[in-house]
Amino acid sequence: MNISSALFLLIGSFLCISGGVGILRFPDFYTRMHAVGVTDTLATAMILIGLMLQNPDGLVIVKLVIILLMTLFISPTASHALASAAVHNNLMPKLEETEDNKKVSSSNP
Repeated sequence: MNISSALFLLIGSFLCISGGVGILRFPDFYTRMHAVGVTDTLATAMILIGLMLQNPDGLVIVKLVIILLMTLFISPTASHALASAAVHNNLMPKLEETEDNKKVSSSNP
């Protein structure tokens, strides 16, 4: 039980760190939001499952399940609301000028 709990906690911690790296490394708001939105939900789920395995008390597990369910519903909804607000305020994604983009834009009149 301790090994599986530690595994869930390590995976959740790794996902939290990778989401933080995504915030620092990605170029624009949309890619940063995607990195954090995906890893945040999964990392929270992994950490909460690891905590559930650590504690055999029923009341604590019920509370952690409630937190998990709220997170699974609220986090994607908040990410969608942020993306909608960004689109509504005309925030455009940052596009790199590559060879393929130059060919496509020069071929269109």
